[in-house]
Amino acid sequence: MNSFTLHLLAADHSARIDGVTSFVGEDKSGSFGLLPNHERFMTVLGFGLARVRGANDRWEYLGFPGALLYFLDNECRISTRRYLRDADATRIAQALSREMLEEEQALDETRHKLHRLEAEMLKRLAELGRD
Repeated sequence: MNSFTLHLLAADHSARIDGVTSFVGEDKSGSFGLLPNHERFMTVLGFGLARVRGANDRWEYLGFPGALLYFLDNECRISTRRYLRDADATRIAQALSREMLEEEQALDETRHKLHRLEAEMLKRLAELGRD
């Protein structure tokens, strides 16, 4: 059977999936699919789910907060901060939503701290200017 290899590369772990017969993902232009022996291809995956079909004809789902996909020489590499992988689409969608909410809350907290730091620095600069 004709297949390709998928490499998942994240900051904290990686995986290699051999025997992939189909990949379906989504970028800014919409949904697309990759089959074995596809031409060289590169795109940026948006936040969301992708799916991979293996030699056993089962779909497996991947969740990304965004990623870079590069297909060359029958190997597909996906580089991302992190990814989720599961055979259950509902479970992975819930986990991805939960993680995205947590990440958004952490970003809001960081923004708030930066605004406070900026205000404190401006206050100190104003005090230095008066002296």
